[in-house]
Amino acid sequence: MTKTSAGNFFEDFRIGQVIRHATPRTVTAGDVALYQALFGSRFAVQSSDDFARAIGYDKSPVDDLLAFHIVFGKTVPDISLNAIANLGYAGGRFLSPVYVGDTLSTVSEVIGLRENSNGKTGVVYVRSTGYTAEGTEVVDYVRWVMVRKRDEAAPAPEPVVPTLPKALPADALGNAVPLLDTGAWDDELAGSVHRFSDYRVASGSTTSTA
Repeated sequence: MTKTSAGNFFEDFRIGQVIRHATPRTVTAGDVALYQALFGSRFAVQSSDDFARAIGYDKSPVDDLLAFHIVFGKTVPDISLNAIANLGYAGGRFLSPVYVGDTLSTVSEVIGLRENSNGKTGVVYVRSTGYTAEGTEVVDYVRWVMVRKRDEAAPAPEPVVPTLPKALPADALGNAVPLLDTGAWDDELAGSVHRFSDYRVASGSTTSTA
């Protein structure tokens, strides 16, 4: 009997199945330093405790995408070890700030299944949520992946394809950003005076409606 997990194949998933993923991960200053070194983020809020505290955070929060990558990474052995392709994401929300010292874990629920016409693969839809050790939700998103079947002769499940949002309203986005003291924001230390409203779509640009 092998001690190595082969992961889940398409026919192993069931609608409503809840998967509690191993292993909880405590975020360290080393994680933050390596992430900044690799990806070059220099946002003042995520770089300076003093800057972050001045505008309303407890201290400098972890970069949102680092928190997402930790939460997402926990799902791979159970959801996509046998994936052929990662197909998409929807409804992503950052629900609470994450700080160095927080311990993150992930739980996923299977919300959709559809076997492909070739009978060799299927699409699995999961909603994954990241939590702190205290039970605070920090990240929530849906993703769907194409997963191999272990046995191509296994019967196809009744197809269930969830309705996914194209966009989320602002009031659904949670409290990842506290109520900010904008008067304490320092443009010089932040490195820019520009705001979202200063940007426009360039003339001649096209946007996809697909």
